[in-house]
Amino acid sequence: MNVIWRNSVSCLRIGKVPHRYQSGYHPIAPLGSRILTDPAKVFEHNMWDHMQWSKEEDAAARKKVEENSAVRVLPEEQVKYETEASRYWDTFYKIHKNKFFKDRNWLLREFPEILPLDQKTEDKAREVSWDHVKTNAANCISRIHCPTMPEEKNQNKKTSGLSQKQGKAGSDFTNLDYEEHRKGPLKTEMFPGSMATFRILEVGCGAGNSVFPILNILQNAPESFLYCCDFASLAVELVKSHASYRAAQCSAFVHDVCDDGLPYPFPDGILDVILLVFVLSSIHPDRMQGVINRLSKLLKPGGILLFRDYGRYDMTQLRFKKGHCLSENFYVRGDGTRAYFFTKGEVQNMFYKAGLHEKQNLVDRRLQVNREKQVKMHRVWVQGKFQKPLHLT
Repeated sequence: MNVIWRNSVSCLRIGKVPHRYQSGYHPIAPLGSRILTDPAKVFEHNMWDHMQWSKEEDAAARKKVEENSAVRVLPEEQVKYETEASRYWDTFYKIHKNKFFKDRNWLLREFPEILPLDQKTEDKAREVSWDHVKTNAANCISRIHCPTMPEEKNQNKKTSGLSQKQGKAGSDFTNLDYEEHRKGPLKTEMFPGSMATFRILEVGCGAGNSVFPILNILQNAPESFLYCCDFASLAVELVKSHASYRAAQCSAFVHDVCDDGLPYPFPDGILDVILLVFVLSSIHPDRMQGVINRLSKLLKPGGILLFRDYGRYDMTQLRFKKGHCLSENFYVRGDGTRAYFFTKGEVQNMFYKAGLHEKQNLVDRRLQVNREKQVKMHRVWVQGKFQKPLHLT
């Protein structure tokens, strides 16, 4: 395990991208995977990785989408879902708080780029990753990818207070009122995380299911800083009230990424990493390109955007009933929140238009099973890594 981890980190250190992270490449059996080789054993485990669909399964999925897309939501209703989107998500978090989604402890395995190249952080990350593998060895590790399953109890211990050195990353302005930034241009010397040397932004942080696993990893990397935003104010409140929230190393703020004129509480061109996980799918397709274009401006040259979201014909799409389709492959749930289902080509095209270079772009197909009811469910996600070029062409 340690050898595998050192090889991965050393590749990142010298600026190379391991084969595992190159465009379109997905290993046959990566660490922790469970590959179904005997169909008769399909109900022996809860999840199988890297599944290939039969022609019959693919045809059935297409037919199901045609059926549930036949009746569209009325135009006036669609306007309501767009203009009141934040209210629907606020209601969602009011009901579920932080109990709906599980902590994304899988982030480091799929996205090692969230690590700053600091030896102490590497040591901590190895420890966290190895503990996670041991904890889940008896179960299907792939289950943690499912964004719709109830949250498991956080097994991580509460972190202790930061040292004086760790406090430097946040600067003296970590508690600066975000409203002040909306009134005029930002002063470079007055933004949260101004003293940090490695900066991450998570877009659509929700209740913090990515925030706190990342903060746990970064606690030994005092020069790192995590920004996280959501346009649901209640979600941001949940993050800031969490026992593990550290203002010296994290700034949570309310932000609508679709509002291109709304400034962020930090300058453009300073981020090393942007995390965009199961967020873009909730945005109207006509506004997606503008969101990505704006996020691209936040990255520093060489910075990377990490993407994961719903893929076309995921079981979530197939389960929608007639009358929930807003437009092609775009649906509204019963609670008013929305979901789009991507193809690999669509993702590639959007990030290319934003001036980002593709480092990875793949379709992740898994088979989830209910062993008690003998039911099989196909999960489909699209995952990508897109880098800002070092030099403008």
